Amino acid sequence: MQNTFVTIARFQYSSEAQIIKGRLEADGIEVFLRDNITIDTDPLVSNAIGGVKLKVLAKDEKEARAILKSINAYSLDNDGEAIVCPNCKEHHIALYSTIADFKSLMSFIIGFVSGTLPFSTRYQYKCEDCKTEFPIKN
Repeated sequence: MQNTFVTIARFQYSSEAQIIKGRLEADGIEVFLRDNITIDTDPLVSNAIGGVKLKVLAKDEKEARAILKSINAYSLDNDGEAIVCPNCKEHHIALYSTIADFKSLMSFIIGFVSGTLPFSTRYQYKCEDCKTEFPIKN
């Protein structure tokens, strides 16, 4: 059982997986990527096949998951500080784009038809803990 590989993460693109692979290998953990060449050949199939799978030996799973958890993948402000949720005061904030009004929708449609996406995109933050959405503060 200790010589089998366990999937600990999935990534849409192999470049993301390669970065994490390098970090884990720097800590002496043996890493194997699965489906990375398929996705590099045709990125559109990433969702269909479940993305690039990052695998480690079963004996290293706990340590690898701890390293993954320690990597900060959340939004930072212009000073490099973690953005705080105005509702729950947590730091698990992600940036996402939204089409929430008529102007954004029309810009998306025109851009899609003309092949010049995006014309106008609105961005907001979303807390992954309490699901509060709030705008970017300039």
